[in-house]
Amino acid sequence: MTATHNAAPAPQAVRSLVPARMDRLPWARFHWLVVVGLGVSWILDGIEIQLISASGYKDSLGMSSAEVGFAGTIYLIGQVVGALVFGRLTDRWGRKRLFITTLAVYLVASGVAGLAWTPWFLYVWRFVAGMGIGGEYAAINSAVDELIPARYRGRVDIAINGTYWAGAMIGAVGSVFLLDHSLVPEAIGWRIAFFIGPLLGLVIIRLRRHIPESPRWMVTHGLEEEAERIVDDIEAGVRAQGKPLEPVDRRRAMCVIPEDSVSFAQMAEVFFRQYPSRTFLGVTMMITQSFLYNAIFFTYALVLQNFYHLDPSQTALYFFPFAAGNLLGPLLLGPLFDTVGRRRMIFGTYLLSGTVLLVSAVLFRQGVLTANTHTVFWCVSFFFASAGASSAYLTVSEIFPLEVRAQAISYFFAVGQVVGSVGPLLFGWLVGTGSEREPLFWGYVLGAVVMMFGGVVALVYGVDAEGRGLEEIAEPLTKAGRERGFEEEEAAETV
Repeated sequence: MTATHNAAPAPQAVRSLVPARMDRLPWARFHWLVVVGLGVSWILDGIEIQLISASGYKDSLGMSSAEVGFAGTIYLIGQVVGALVFGRLTDRWGRKRLFITTLAVYLVASGVAGLAWTPWFLYVWRFVAGMGIGGEYAAINSAVDELIPARYRGRVDIAINGTYWAGAMIGAVGSVFLLDHSLVPEAIGWRIAFFIGPLLGLVIIRLRRHIPESPRWMVTHGLEEEAERIVDDIEAGVRAQGKPLEPVDRRRAMCVIPEDSVSFAQMAEVFFRQYPSRTFLGVTMMITQSFLYNAIFFTYALVLQNFYHLDPSQTALYFFPFAAGNLLGPLLLGPLFDTVGRRRMIFGTYLLSGTVLLVSAVLFRQGVLTANTHTVFWCVSFFFASAGASSAYLTVSEIFPLEVRAQAISYFFAVGQVVGSVGPLLFGWLVGTGSEREPLFWGYVLGAVVMMFGGVVALVYGVDAEGRGLEEIAEPLTKAGRERGFEEEEAAETV
């Protein structure tokens, strides 16, 4: 007697025009919903970092300076863990499910942290809040790049990433009032500050419920009919606004065989054998921008206090022009990444930021700068660096296949954060007591060279992704070729 086994039917190849239809859309209200609903993640992160650096909870919880520093470190560690965990789930379970989940994790954790009565309780919930924000990075960048038309993708992604600094300014303003003990009791002000992000998040999570799952992701996971319905609804909304839609050439159809997930062995194949130069590019961009940002941002107050003899209250005022330069760079330079091009703009922004920092290092060494002029140099340098740093997330997101997009972002972000964490330690040691300028001069030289190196790598190994569909930049791993029975039509049929 012969035993028989009922094998599961092999997945059928799917042919879809969903990506082409999404890329041909004109800018519409739907895209503003995506920008506002998903872009708030970086504002929340900026608020969080600024509130932590203000350390209004130090005396209330009886914490030492080292313990306060650890509260910041544990938040950053949480970001790395969250990016790794939620990044894989984003590729497996979908963009929408995760950008709702990660925001909910952040909302709960940040709010609960505001109820802390002891340092260990604060640490636990700061770690969880960091996980939520770290997961947001992977889920949001993936969703934004897959929902925004190709010709707008660069400027939108860069601008959204740059809004971190708008959040930082909101957090700074909130801290000024909430941590003023003459206005709000010491034991209450910092707790209210921790609720700013969650309150903003509650509004945004309602918006996110109206943002659909990425139709591109759905096609690769066997949900092609639902993906078509979503695109139909988006197109109907565009037509209702009186905007015409161009026909789509059927030869632009994407042919895939749906799969639930990609194994770690397959990912290693993608990163180290199929796209090794892109992996080198992504890692380099993430590390260089992270090193410079962490080194300067976490020590600029020490420089102003130790070398220019400002008191902490004066130092806080210098944060706003510094943050404004970081915010304006992505907003003003972002469109050029779609017109001038990715490689040239990344090279230019990295090179210019490093050059300005190098000039300021020489003038700092000579002792001719004041607190005001040094801050101006920082503003100009980070005007360019901020656009370049934002483009790092854009680059990693668009140069790898859809099936591993979120995980690529999470892995490279994690590497950048870990290596970049060396910056504050190194520069804090170089600042010292402010008695010698020479050590910090060489630190600035190192930071400038690191950024310039990142720009050169982008120029050599960068991908001309401007105006191109994501599937053209990196074909889906599940792509079905001619051997699957899908021969290209010879005629240029359109729909």
